[in-house]
Amino acid sequence: MSHITNEPADTGHDYDGIREYDNRLPNWWLATLFITIVFAFGYWMYYHVLGSGPLQMAEYHAEMDAASAKAATLAASRGEATDESLLAFSKDPAVTAAGAAVFGQSCSACHGASGEGGIGPNLTDDHWIHGGKPTEILKVIREGVAAKGMPSWGPMLGAEKTEQLAAFVVSLKGKNVPGKGPEGELVQD
Repeated sequence: MSHITNEPADTGHDYDGIREYDNRLPNWWLATLFITIVFAFGYWMYYHVLGSGPLQMAEYHAEMDAASAKAATLAASRGEATDESLLAFSKDPAVTAAGAAVFGQSCSACHGASGEGGIGPNLTDDHWIHGGKPTEILKVIREGVAAKGMPSWGPMLGAEKTEQLAAFVVSLKGKNVPGKGPEGELVQD
């Protein structure tokens, strides 16, 4: 007769005083293992063998198509920016905050952190080189001025961000922050 003990069986491996035992795996661990095997088999059958569910790339493309359609609908419903809409945006704190973030990333290197001018002209006074109406400011942002080294931000930022940026620049107008002197023609509102 064998003697039954609660001590685990020793495998005979001993290294640096550490012995390896032959313990039985816990039941919860074995149950988890078998459940994951059954799940993996069911998943493989459902998605890859039977083709009943959409694969990850198909879901991704469907979501991207839906997002593109929504963006196109929003752009079409928004219409072209007008002086009035840009002036209204310039008074909206959420729009000007978004425009300020874009300005900080894309424009402050040339126009200064507060629009006071640097390499580029001062944006806080009432003098404008290429027109000071909101739509003219938007046009300069979108198309740039190659002769002065101003890139066209329209293709890089998109319509929404360029309009936010134009609204922010319009909100800077007339603040007269100390900086670069006036350039261009005086534009009265």
